[in-house]
This record gives sequence, structure tokens and C-alpha cells, in this order.
Amino acid sequence: MTDRRKADASGAFADLFRKQIFIPIAALLLLTVFNLAVDPSFFKVTLGTNSAGNPVLTGYLMTILDYGSEVAILAIGMTLVTAASGGQDISVGAAVAIAGSVILRVLVGLGGDGALRAPIIVGFLAACLVAMFFGAFNGVLVAIFKIQPMVATLILYTAGRSIAAWINNNELPIVTDKTFTYFGGFIPGIPVPTPFFLAVVCVIITMLVLKFTNLGLYTQAVGINASSSRLNGLNPTFIKWLSFVILGLCVAVVALIKTSRLSTINYSVIAKDIEMDAILAVALGGNVLSGGRFNIMASILGAYVIQFLTTTLYKFNVSSDALPAYKAVVVIVLVVISAPAVKEKLSGLGKRLTKQRGVA
Repeated sequence: MTDRRKADASGAFADLFRKQIFIPIAALLLLTVFNLAVDPSFFKVTLGTNSAGNPVLTGYLMTILDYGSEVAILAIGMTLVTAASGGQDISVGAAVAIAGSVILRVLVGLGGDGALRAPIIVGFLAACLVAMFFGAFNGVLVAIFKIQPMVATLILYTAGRSIAAWINNNELPIVTDKTFTYFGGFIPGIPVPTPFFLAVVCVIITMLVLKFTNLGLYTQAVGINASSSRLNGLNPTFIKWLSFVILGLCVAVVALIKTSRLSTINYSVIAKDIEMDAILAVALGGNVLSGGRFNIMASILGAYVIQFLTTTLYKFNVSSDALPAYKAVVVIVLVVISAPAVKEKLSGLGKRLTKQRGVA
């Protein structure tokens, strides 16, 4: 009976290994064990007060939930773009700068005193429209003009921050209304960072859309073989275009969080390199970067693992300039693990272990 249980356990492990979510879970466990061994206080969470006198939870885990939520929101849209187009959007950081600039322009205008001139929801909706427009622009280049996604989005990556500065005449508007800070900070009386709740809302909406529509199925079909999907009555051009528009919505949410944190914007720094974290989250989630099958939840978990790694490195006083080097190591490992030859060998190893357990 014991041998049978071992065989079942081995089979379950082999099944887990073949699933996309195995990689982020393994990375999460590795980082957890490392921090427990080096400094268990990494997981300490304390209840304190912020500058406004409201109770808030503080600690490295709260930092991961807070800033990891930004990457998680972007990872939702980036996963769909990757699955449908077989490429990645490298312009999301610049798009966040544009959307954030629009929010501030609508809320306080130019040369104002910082007081709100329009409701926050109006500023956010304006940012959604603008971000969706630029997402649609990228989608047209990819879906209609058949330009490789990374090349197509290089246009906005290059010009986006200049456009963001132009929107506000290169000024740095400041919002003085305290309610605006809630979206990137804490809601009074709630000690958990607001960005985490925004990420949860985005995840719930995405899951409901995928559950009650055929978007997920159509996206995977187009990503696997656009020609075959067309023969089956789908419109690959529209599906690819739509994935970029959805990513635009995700960009608008992150822009709201980013501008809310400081109540202003720095065009050259805001969301810098966040597109790399979003792409890495998709890769860490085990999604095929050449398009096709995807797992949104694995990408979201991957986003928090990326922030887990970033926070761990910051804890050990690794400079921000050196962070890309460490993340490059993660990319190399992911690329190697995702290689067909490696996958085939590891899968064969898992099957052999299962058979040996069964015979024993």
C-alpha cells in the first residue's frame, strides 16, 4: 500500500511538472527557503501607522504584495498579447507614462494649484481611452501590417515618454487632494495596500471574461495557428488587435496606481523597465512565448515571484543598476528549461521515475 502511495505521489509530481504553474511555484519555494535560511525576519509583518496616522501593515511581504500587484496587472494583458501574437509589447512602460500624464492633465490641468478640477473617475476613464488607443495602434501594426510585435511596439517605446511630457507641457502637475493617494497607498482603516485589491479586481474580471466567453479559446487558437483558426471561422486579425487593447486597459490601471503613489509624475522614471518584469512574469509562468497556450494565474504568480526576487535583492543591498543582471540569469534559466530538448528529457525522466515507483 505504501509503494502504491509513493507511485501515486510520483505520478502527481510528474503531472505538476508538466503543468505551466510548476515553474513559478518552484521559484517561489526556492526564494522562500533561501530567505528563511538567511534571515527569517524577512517574513515579519508588523502593524504600524503611516504619515496620515492610519494603521497599515509593513514588512517585506507587504512590499511584495504592493509593488508586485502592478506587474501582476500588466502580466494579465501581456499574457494575452503573447498568446495571440507570439510576441511581446515592450512599450507598456512608456504607455503608463502617457496614461499617467493624461490622468494628471484631466484632474489638475496646467499651472493649477493642485486641487481637483474633475472627479478621479473621469481622469481614470480618460486614461483608459488613451491607453486603449495606443494599444489599438500597436495592435494595428501587428495584426494588420504583420509587423513583429517587439519591433512594432518599439515605436511607442521610443516616443512614449516624450508624448507624456508634451501632454502636460513638460510640467510636473501635483495633486493635493488626499483621496487621490488612496489608489497607490492605503484606504483609511484598511491596513493592506490598495494596489493589491485593484489587482484582485482585475484578476476576477479577467477570470469571469475567460469563463463566460470564448476569448481564451480563440486567443490560443490564433496563437497556435492563425491560418487554421481563420478556416474555422475566427478572425485572427481582430483577436490579435483586441489583445493589445486589453493590455491598454491594464496599462491605465497601473498608471493610476503609479501617479497616485507620489501624486505627480516623473516622465523619464515612471514605470521604467516594468515591461521587462511583465514579460518575465509571463515567461516565469511557463507560457509559450511564441504564442498559443497560456495560463493567466501562472503569469500572475510569476509577477509576484519577480517582485519577491527584486525585494530580496534590495534587502541585501544590491543596487538598482545591478538588478537587470540578476534577472538576466533568471531569463537564461527559463529559456533553457523551456527549450524543447530539455522539456523532452525532463518529461522522460519523470515518466521513468513513475514507472520505477510503480514496479517497486
